[in-house]
Amino acid sequence: MRPGGLCRIHHATSLASAASIALPGFPPTTFPPPAFRCFRPGTPRAGSGSMDSTTMLPPGVAVIADFDGTLTRYWIAGRRGQTSHGLLQQGNAEYDAKRQALYEYYHPLEISPTIPIEEKTKLMEEWWEKSHGLLIEGGLTYDAIKKSVSEATIALRDGVVELFELLEELGVPVLVFSAGLADIIEEVFRQKLHRSFKNIKVVSNRMVFDEEGCLVSFKGKTIHVLNKNEHALDMATPIHDKFGYPNGYNPDSVLMKQRTNVLLLGDHVGDLGMSDGLSYENRIAVGFLNNNTEMSFKSYLDAFDIVYLNDATMRGVVELVSQLCAGNQ
Repeated sequence: MRPGGLCRIHHATSLASAASIALPGFPPTTFPPPAFRCFRPGTPRAGSGSMDSTTMLPPGVAVIADFDGTLTRYWIAGRRGQTSHGLLQQGNAEYDAKRQALYEYYHPLEISPTIPIEEKTKLMEEWWEKSHGLLIEGGLTYDAIKKSVSEATIALRDGVVELFELLEELGVPVLVFSAGLADIIEEVFRQKLHRSFKNIKVVSNRMVFDEEGCLVSFKGKTIHVLNKNEHALDMATPIHDKFGYPNGYNPDSVLMKQRTNVLLLGDHVGDLGMSDGLSYENRIAVGFLNNNTEMSFKSYLDAFDIVYLNDATMRGVVELVSQLCAGNQ
Protein backbone atom coordinates (compact mmCIF):
# COMPACT_ATOMS: atom_id res chain seq x y z
CA MET A 1 0.00 0.00 0.00
CA ARG A 2 1.35 3.43 -0.89
CA PRO A 3 2.34 5.98 1.78
CA GLY A 4 -0.70 7.75 3.17
CA GLY A 5 -3.02 4.81 2.59
CA LEU A 6 -4.17 2.73 5.53
CA CYS A 7 -6.37 -0.23 4.66
CA ARG A 8 -8.40 -2.07 7.23
CA ILE A 9 -11.18 -4.60 6.71
CA HIS A 10 -13.71 -5.35 9.42
CA HIS A 11 -17.40 -6.19 9.93
CA ALA A 12 -16.61 -9.65 8.53
CA THR A 13 -19.96 -10.94 9.76
CA SER A 14 -21.71 -8.74 7.19
CA LEU A 15 -19.71 -10.39 4.41
CA ALA A 16 -20.64 -13.99 5.05
CA SER A 17 -19.42 -16.70 2.67
CA ALA A 18 -16.83 -14.29 1.33
CA ALA A 19 -13.74 -15.05 -0.70
CA SER A 20 -10.28 -14.06 0.50
CA ILE A 21 -7.64 -12.06 -1.35
CA ALA A 22 -4.47 -10.34 -0.20
CA LEU A 23 -3.86 -6.60 -0.34
CA PRO A 24 -0.28 -5.32 -0.68
CA GLY A 25 1.41 -5.34 2.70
CA PHE A 26 -1.56 -6.86 4.50
CA PRO A 27 -2.64 -10.41 5.34
CA PRO A 28 -5.39 -12.15 3.34
CA THR A 29 -8.55 -10.10 3.52
CA THR A 30 -12.21 -11.04 3.33
CA PHE A 31 -14.39 -9.69 0.54
CA PRO A 32 -17.90 -10.46 -0.73
CA PRO A 33 -18.83 -13.83 -2.23
CA PRO A 34 -18.85 -14.95 -5.88
CA ALA A 35 -21.84 -12.73 -6.73
CA PHE A 36 -19.37 -9.84 -6.65
CA ARG A 37 -16.91 -11.47 -9.02
CA CYS A 38 -15.52 -9.72 -12.09
CA PHE A 39 -14.57 -11.20 -15.41
CA ARG A 40 -12.05 -9.74 -17.83
CA PRO A 41 -13.30 -8.88 -21.35
CA GLY A 42 -13.28 -11.90 -23.61
CA THR A 43 -13.00 -14.40 -20.76
CA PRO A 44 -15.69 -17.04 -21.19
CA ARG A 45 -17.87 -17.80 -18.20
CA ALA A 46 -18.82 -21.39 -17.50
CA GLY A 47 -21.90 -22.32 -19.47
CA SER A 48 -22.22 -18.96 -21.22
CA GLY A 49 -19.58 -18.97 -23.95
CA SER A 50 -17.68 -15.81 -24.89
CA MET A 51 -18.84 -12.56 -23.32
CA ASP A 52 -19.37 -9.22 -25.01
CA SER A 53 -19.18 -5.76 -23.41
CA THR A 54 -22.65 -6.12 -21.88
CA THR A 55 -21.95 -9.37 -20.03
CA MET A 56 -18.53 -8.83 -18.51
CA LEU A 57 -19.90 -8.86 -14.97
CA PRO A 58 -22.96 -10.18 -13.18
CA PRO A 59 -25.73 -7.55 -13.43
CA GLY A 60 -25.83 -6.93 -9.69
CA VAL A 61 -22.58 -4.93 -9.32
CA ALA A 62 -22.49 -1.12 -8.99
CA VAL A 63 -20.11 1.60 -7.79
CA ILE A 64 -21.46 4.62 -5.91
CA ALA A 65 -19.04 7.52 -5.32
CA ASP A 66 -19.22 10.91 -3.67
CA PHE A 67 -17.61 13.71 -5.69
CA ASP A 68 -16.10 16.48 -3.51
CA GLY A 69 -13.23 15.19 -1.39
CA THR A 70 -13.65 11.65 -2.72
CA LEU A 71 -13.11 11.78 -6.47
CA THR A 72 -11.40 15.16 -6.04
CA ARG A 73 -8.22 15.94 -4.12
CA TYR A 74 -8.55 17.60 -0.73
CA TRP A 75 -5.20 19.42 -0.95
CA ILE A 76 -3.69 20.91 -4.10
CA ALA A 77 -0.16 22.37 -3.94
CA GLY A 78 -0.59 23.03 -0.23
CA ARG A 79 -3.95 24.75 -0.66
CA ARG A 80 -7.39 23.41 0.23
CA GLY A 81 -9.01 22.24 -2.99
CA GLN A 82 -12.29 23.89 -3.92
CA THR A 83 -15.65 22.10 -3.97
CA SER A 84 -18.08 22.03 -6.89
CA HIS A 85 -20.20 24.62 -5.06
CA GLY A 86 -17.31 26.70 -3.74
CA LEU A 87 -15.51 27.19 -7.04
CA LEU A 88 -18.45 28.93 -8.71
CA GLN A 89 -18.04 32.62 -9.51
CA GLN A 90 -21.15 34.23 -10.96
CA GLY A 91 -19.32 37.18 -12.45
CA ASN A 92 -21.39 39.29 -10.07
CA ALA A 93 -19.44 40.35 -6.98
CA GLU A 94 -22.58 41.28 -5.05
CA TYR A 95 -24.11 37.83 -5.39
CA ASP A 96 -20.82 36.01 -4.83
CA ALA A 97 -20.59 37.90 -1.53
CA LYS A 98 -24.17 36.98 -0.62
CA ARG A 99 -23.49 33.28 -1.20
CA GLN A 100 -20.30 33.52 0.87
CA ALA A 101 -22.32 35.10 3.70
CA LEU A 102 -24.72 32.16 3.58
CA TYR A 103 -21.77 29.78 3.84
CA GLU A 104 -20.37 31.59 6.86
CA TYR A 105 -23.75 31.40 8.59
CA TYR A 106 -24.84 27.86 7.73
CA HIS A 107 -21.57 25.90 7.58
CA PRO A 108 -21.00 26.07 11.37
CA LEU A 109 -24.56 24.75 11.77
CA GLU A 110 -23.81 21.94 9.32
CA ILE A 111 -20.84 20.67 11.34
CA SER A 112 -22.31 21.34 14.79
CA PRO A 113 -22.46 18.14 16.89
CA THR A 114 -25.27 19.50 19.09
CA ILE A 115 -28.02 20.24 16.55
CA PRO A 116 -30.56 17.38 16.18
CA ILE A 117 -30.62 15.77 12.73
CA GLU A 118 -34.22 16.81 12.03
CA GLU A 119 -33.44 20.46 12.74
CA LYS A 120 -30.16 20.29 10.84
CA THR A 121 -31.90 18.79 7.80
CA LYS A 122 -34.31 21.74 7.67
CA LEU A 123 -31.39 24.16 7.97
CA MET A 124 -29.55 22.47 5.09
CA GLU A 125 -32.67 22.61 2.90
CA GLU A 126 -32.97 26.30 3.74
CA TRP A 127 -29.32 26.96 2.89
CA TRP A 128 -29.43 25.14 -0.45
CA GLU A 129 -32.70 26.78 -1.53
CA LYS A 130 -31.36 30.25 -0.69
CA SER A 131 -28.10 29.57 -2.53
CA HIS A 132 -29.93 28.32 -5.61
CA GLY A 133 -32.20 31.35 -5.51
CA LEU A 134 -29.18 33.66 -5.50
CA LEU A 135 -27.67 31.86 -8.50
CA ILE A 136 -30.86 32.48 -10.48
CA GLU A 137 -31.36 36.03 -9.24
CA GLY A 138 -27.73 36.91 -9.90
CA GLY A 139 -27.95 35.90 -13.55
CA LEU A 140 -25.64 32.88 -13.63
CA THR A 141 -24.72 31.76 -17.15
CA TYR A 142 -23.27 28.52 -18.46
CA ASP A 143 -20.26 30.45 -19.74
CA ALA A 144 -19.59 31.54 -16.15
CA ILE A 145 -19.57 27.88 -15.10
CA LYS A 146 -16.99 26.97 -17.74
CA LYS A 147 -14.81 29.94 -16.76
CA SER A 148 -15.13 29.14 -13.04
CA VAL A 149 -14.01 25.54 -13.56
CA SER A 150 -11.07 26.54 -15.77
CA GLU A 151 -9.82 28.94 -13.07
CA ALA A 152 -10.64 26.77 -10.04
CA THR A 153 -8.31 25.05 -7.60
CA ILE A 154 -9.81 21.62 -8.22
CA ALA A 155 -8.29 18.35 -9.43
CA LEU A 156 -9.35 14.73 -9.63
CA ARG A 157 -7.64 12.42 -7.18
CA ASP A 158 -4.68 10.56 -8.69
CA GLY A 159 -5.93 7.22 -9.98
CA VAL A 160 -9.51 8.31 -10.73
CA VAL A 161 -8.99 8.14 -14.49
CA GLU A 162 -7.53 4.63 -14.20
CA LEU A 163 -10.48 3.57 -12.02
CA PHE A 164 -13.03 4.95 -14.48
CA GLU A 165 -11.29 3.24 -17.39
CA LEU A 166 -11.18 -0.09 -15.56
CA LEU A 167 -14.85 0.08 -14.53
CA GLU A 168 -15.85 1.01 -18.08
CA GLU A 169 -13.84 -1.91 -19.44
CA LEU A 170 -15.59 -4.25 -17.01
CA GLY A 171 -19.04 -2.84 -17.74
CA VAL A 172 -19.67 -1.65 -14.16
CA PRO A 173 -22.15 1.25 -13.78
CA VAL A 174 -21.01 4.20 -11.64
CA LEU A 175 -23.21 6.70 -9.82
CA VAL A 176 -21.49 9.94 -8.78
CA PHE A 177 -23.44 11.46 -5.88
CA SER A 178 -23.05 15.07 -4.82
CA ALA A 179 -24.88 17.74 -2.88
CA GLY A 180 -23.20 20.21 -5.24
CA LEU A 181 -24.15 21.11 -8.79
CA ALA A 182 -24.37 18.51 -11.56
CA ASP A 183 -23.53 20.98 -14.32
CA ILE A 184 -20.31 21.98 -12.58
CA ILE A 185 -19.33 18.36 -11.90
CA GLU A 186 -19.86 17.51 -15.55
CA GLU A 187 -17.81 20.52 -16.62
CA VAL A 188 -15.00 19.38 -14.30
CA PHE A 189 -15.13 15.97 -15.98
CA ARG A 190 -15.05 17.58 -19.43
CA GLN A 191 -12.03 19.71 -18.62
CA LYS A 192 -10.11 17.15 -16.55
CA LEU A 193 -10.97 13.84 -18.24
CA HIS A 194 -11.13 15.03 -21.86
CA ARG A 195 -13.53 12.20 -22.66
CA SER A 196 -16.91 10.83 -21.60
CA PHE A 197 -17.77 7.54 -19.90
CA LYS A 198 -21.14 6.05 -20.81
CA ASN A 199 -21.26 3.98 -17.61
CA ILE A 200 -21.07 7.07 -15.32
CA LYS A 201 -24.20 8.88 -14.15
CA VAL A 202 -24.39 12.02 -11.99
CA VAL A 203 -26.84 12.41 -9.09
CA SER A 204 -26.75 16.07 -8.09
CA ASN A 205 -28.60 19.37 -8.32
CA ARG A 206 -29.21 19.99 -12.01
CA MET A 207 -29.70 23.42 -13.56
CA VAL A 208 -32.09 24.43 -16.34
CA PHE A 209 -30.80 27.06 -18.79
CA ASP A 210 -32.69 29.08 -21.37
CA GLU A 211 -31.68 29.35 -25.03
CA GLU A 212 -29.25 32.14 -24.20
CA GLY A 213 -27.45 30.05 -21.57
CA CYS A 214 -28.92 31.82 -18.53
CA LEU A 215 -29.96 29.84 -15.45
CA VAL A 216 -33.75 29.90 -15.01
CA SER A 217 -34.49 27.08 -12.54
CA PHE A 218 -33.37 23.82 -10.96
CA LYS A 219 -34.69 20.40 -11.90
CA GLY A 220 -36.36 18.14 -9.32
CA LYS A 221 -35.85 17.85 -5.58
CA THR A 222 -32.96 19.67 -3.91
CA ILE A 223 -30.10 17.36 -2.89
CA HIS A 224 -28.12 18.53 0.15
CA VAL A 225 -25.52 16.93 2.41
CA LEU A 226 -28.10 15.08 4.52
CA ASN A 227 -30.39 13.57 1.87
CA LYS A 228 -28.10 11.83 -0.63
CA ASN A 229 -30.28 8.72 -0.58
CA GLU A 230 -32.87 6.69 -2.46
CA HIS A 231 -34.97 9.72 -3.47
CA ALA A 232 -31.92 11.30 -5.10
CA LEU A 233 -31.38 8.16 -7.20
CA ASP A 234 -34.31 9.16 -9.38
CA MET A 235 -32.34 12.23 -10.52
CA ALA A 236 -29.46 10.21 -12.00
CA THR A 237 -28.65 11.27 -15.56
CA PRO A 238 -25.81 10.35 -17.91
CA ILE A 239 -22.84 12.70 -18.07
CA HIS A 240 -23.31 15.27 -20.85
CA ASP A 241 -27.09 14.63 -20.99
CA LYS A 242 -28.26 18.21 -20.51
CA PHE A 243 -31.95 17.54 -20.17
CA GLY A 244 -32.17 14.25 -18.28
CA TYR A 245 -35.19 11.99 -18.65
CA PRO A 246 -38.77 13.12 -19.39
CA ASN A 247 -41.80 12.67 -17.15
CA GLY A 248 -39.72 11.80 -14.09
CA TYR A 249 -39.05 8.21 -15.30
CA ASN A 250 -35.43 7.16 -15.11
CA PRO A 251 -34.62 3.67 -16.45
CA ASP A 252 -31.07 3.84 -15.04
CA SER A 253 -32.50 4.45 -11.56
CA VAL A 254 -34.76 1.41 -11.88
CA LEU A 255 -31.82 -0.79 -12.91
CA MET A 256 -29.53 0.60 -10.17
CA LYS A 257 -32.10 -0.15 -7.48
CA GLN A 258 -31.97 -3.80 -8.52
CA ARG A 259 -28.22 -4.11 -7.97
CA THR A 260 -27.23 -6.20 -5.00
CA ASN A 261 -23.43 -5.76 -4.76
CA VAL A 262 -22.08 -2.29 -4.10
CA LEU A 263 -18.65 -0.66 -3.88
CA LEU A 264 -19.21 2.67 -2.11
CA LEU A 265 -16.63 5.50 -2.01
CA GLY A 266 -17.02 8.51 0.29
CA ASP A 267 -15.21 10.99 2.51
CA HIS A 268 -17.87 11.46 5.21
CA VAL A 269 -19.66 8.90 7.36
CA GLY A 270 -22.91 10.36 6.05
CA ASP A 271 -21.94 9.19 2.55
CA LEU A 272 -22.83 5.65 3.62
CA GLY A 273 -26.45 6.67 3.09
CA MET A 274 -25.84 6.93 -0.66
CA SER A 275 -26.65 3.22 -1.00
CA ASP A 276 -29.92 3.43 0.95
CA GLY A 277 -31.96 3.19 -2.25
CA LEU A 278 -30.38 -0.12 -3.25
CA SER A 279 -31.44 -3.51 -1.89
CA TYR A 280 -27.85 -4.71 -1.79
CA GLU A 281 -26.71 -8.01 -0.31
CA ASN A 282 -23.03 -7.09 -0.05
CA ARG A 283 -21.30 -3.73 0.23
CA ILE A 284 -17.66 -2.71 0.50
CA ALA A 285 -17.49 0.84 1.88
CA VAL A 286 -14.25 2.75 1.25
CA GLY A 287 -13.69 5.95 3.25
CA PHE A 288 -11.21 8.74 2.51
CA LEU A 289 -10.23 10.51 5.73
CA ASN A 290 -8.58 13.63 4.35
CA ASN A 291 -7.94 15.68 7.50
CA ASN A 292 -8.59 15.75 11.27
CA THR A 293 -7.23 12.22 11.29
CA GLU A 294 -6.77 11.80 15.03
CA MET A 295 -10.23 13.15 15.84
CA SER A 296 -12.14 11.10 13.26
CA PHE A 297 -10.01 7.98 12.90
CA LYS A 298 -12.05 5.68 15.15
CA SER A 299 -15.43 6.75 13.79
CA TYR A 300 -14.24 6.12 10.23
CA LEU A 301 -12.89 2.68 11.12
CA ASP A 302 -16.20 1.85 12.77
CA ALA A 303 -18.19 3.02 9.74
CA PHE A 304 -16.13 1.99 6.69
CA ASP A 305 -14.65 -1.35 5.66
CA ILE A 306 -11.54 0.31 4.20
CA VAL A 307 -10.09 3.68 5.22
CA TYR A 308 -7.44 5.72 3.38
CA LEU A 309 -5.70 8.54 5.23
CA ASN A 310 -4.21 11.92 4.36
CA ASP A 311 -5.66 12.63 0.92
CA ALA A 312 -4.45 9.28 -0.45
CA THR A 313 -4.62 8.43 -4.14
CA MET A 314 -7.38 6.33 -5.73
CA ARG A 315 -4.88 3.71 -6.84
CA GLY A 316 -5.59 1.51 -3.83
CA VAL A 317 -9.19 1.24 -5.03
CA VAL A 318 -7.94 0.41 -8.54
CA GLU A 319 -5.82 -2.36 -7.01
CA LEU A 320 -8.82 -3.59 -5.01
CA VAL A 321 -11.04 -3.82 -8.10
CA SER A 322 -8.23 -5.43 -10.11
CA GLN A 323 -7.57 -8.05 -7.43
CA LEU A 324 -11.25 -8.87 -7.08
CA CYS A 325 -11.34 -9.38 -10.84
CA ALA A 326 -8.06 -11.30 -11.08
CA GLY A 327 -9.07 -13.61 -8.25
CA ASN A 328 -12.34 -14.56 -9.91
CA GLN A 329 -11.51 -15.29 -13.52
